[in-house]
Amino acid sequence: MRLALDEAGQAVRGGDVPVGAVVLSPDGTTVLGAGHNEREATGDPTAHAEVLAIRRAAARLGDWRLTGCTLVVTLEPCTMCAGALVQSRVDRVVYGARDEKAGAAGSLWDVIRDRRLNHRPEVIEGVLAAECAQLLTEFFRGR
Repeated sequence: MRLALDEAGQAVRGGDVPVGAVVLSPDGTTVLGAGHNEREATGDPTAHAEVLAIRRAAARLGDWRLTGCTLVVTLEPCTMCAGALVQSRVDRVVYGARDEKAGAAGSLWDVIRDRRLNHRPEVIEGVLAAECAQLLTEFFRGR
């Protein structure tokens, strides 16, 4: 999560909401892809931290299936990102702060663990939650 928090800090420098994500290898020792929100910086509405980290991990592996991998992100994924996580076949999603307004991993929706889908990653929430939430609170307070 500390690596994801470092990524989130980079988003702020680009004027984006401070969310960071990393995809870890199945053994948990290698970062396969990392990303932070880049919507403002790129003008791309899909440039969420999770999507960018997934894209980079898939490119590094040369395969869209991220079986065995873990995505660690500072904020609960939205519906778009939750769908991308299911489609990429990650085994585990670890997030920090809950997103009561747009979260799709248990708070507002639970797309990631929807029994109707063919893949349901494990979800671990609340890792360094206070630190992740504080980064977001400071950012929005400054706006």
